[in-house]
Amino acid sequence: MSSEPSAAQVAQFRDLIVDRLGLQFDETKLGNLARVLARHGGRDNAAYLAMLEAEPEPCEALHRLAVDLTVTETYFYRNGEQIQAFAEAAMPACLQAREGLPVRVLSAGCASGEEPYTLAIAARETMGLGAGSVQIRAVDANPAMLAKARAARYSVWSLREVSPAMRTRWFARDGDLYALGDGVRRSVRFEQRNLAREDAELWAPGSYDIVFCRNVLMYFSPEQAEAAVARIAEAMAPGGYLFLGHAETLRGLSSDFHLCHTHGTFYYRRKSQAGEPAPAMKFNLPAWDGAPFQPLLLNDPAWANVIARAAQRIDSLAVAAPQADHGQSAPAQPDLHHALSCLHKEQFEQSLALIEKLPQQHADDPDVLLLKAVSLSQSGALAEAQNICRALLARDELNAGAHYVLALCREEEGDNPAALTHYRSAAYLDPGFALARLHIGVLERRMADLDAARRDLAQALVLLQHEDPSRLLLFGGGFPRSALIDLCRAELTALGGPR
Repeated sequence: MSSEPSAAQVAQFRDLIVDRLGLQFDETKLGNLARVLARHGGRDNAAYLAMLEAEPEPCEALHRLAVDLTVTETYFYRNGEQIQAFAEAAMPACLQAREGLPVRVLSAGCASGEEPYTLAIAARETMGLGAGSVQIRAVDANPAMLAKARAARYSVWSLREVSPAMRTRWFARDGDLYALGDGVRRSVRFEQRNLAREDAELWAPGSYDIVFCRNVLMYFSPEQAEAAVARIAEAMAPGGYLFLGHAETLRGLSSDFHLCHTHGTFYYRRKSQAGEPAPAMKFNLPAWDGAPFQPLLLNDPAWANVIARAAQRIDSLAVAAPQADHGQSAPAQPDLHHALSCLHKEQFEQSLALIEKLPQQHADDPDVLLLKAVSLSQSGALAEAQNICRALLARDELNAGAHYVLALCREEEGDNPAALTHYRSAAYLDPGFALARLHIGVLERRMADLDAARRDLAQALVLLQHEDPSRLLLFGGGFPRSALIDLCRAELTALGGPR
């Protein structure tokens, strides 16, 4: 019989899970954590917690917890665009770099094996490779899932994205299940490993050419995620490829990778050396001739308060410069509240003049440069704005704001395929970026991709309700939240509403 854990014990349990497994649970998950603790702690939760703290790593108690705490639902060819990019972009590049040696792939957080087996099949289907051309190492902390992976028998539901022809080629019927062929199974080696812990053998430098670590980092604490990405980067060969889940980005976690966009998906390439320039983005989307959108400005009497709140971040950069030894006072500081107000009122020359008066030590700050790029783009100085954005992206390829302003400029110049790719980059890097999602939907509608437009505009409508006021001020083109929401609703109405 189990005892009900106290709030303090649940909090201690949560801290232990973060420390030992790297899994992070917010306040909404405390009830589930309490149930898991009660189930594993039995009659004495305090003794169980003390045991977890004292046990060395690895330990069976942690392995059993991983079964209850990790999400295990997956299927073959999940997120097929990434599998296509793996087979048609990453694999050919790595085969060339390996000069005849097998390509080394890591599937981190492999669950019940569908992902690594998919990679083995895709390499054969697309590249026509034999079993010796790719070596896949698959790791997970959940022993029950690894046992299922090694058995390699799957339900029809797990094979729902596999065509009948492929199912016939690679699987044999085994009662109600489908058994994977031995040739594919031999390409994958399964191991029980904890991705949140240091592991010199797993993360040996230069061990992998391609790493899949999908839907793992999203459960880690920020500190654990950053540490895990650093280990992955160290273990990858220069020029290798990293695939994350669609809800995950390296923004704020690492600067060791270039952002890639092909096959309708985003992934990363390991830099060969620090400071390596980003590869040119490729745009293969059809052009369109629609005019850029101009939403109507609605009255919003609260906008002055928004300006005041949004100015705080930029205003903090305008601190007084250190007083010189000869006793001269620091130069007067510009009124950045006024600068942002000018931006909102479309007084771009005044805004730029105030930005130019910033103390020299702040002239190169990324936020100041982004504010300058926005002001230049809105004033029509597109070439200057793009130069600033490119300089920002040369320093940080994962700067969502720079991608967004660059997209605005490319859209204004009529290069809509490039604009759409940069908008998508901004939305991928920062999933809460409502304005990027709004622009994507508008462009998709004008390119007659109506289902995608409905989906993205509906998402933009939700995001706009919660978008940070400072970002609306900086990127909203002078329009308040209410106007942008009305624009989004009007676009959805023209499409017949979400479906």
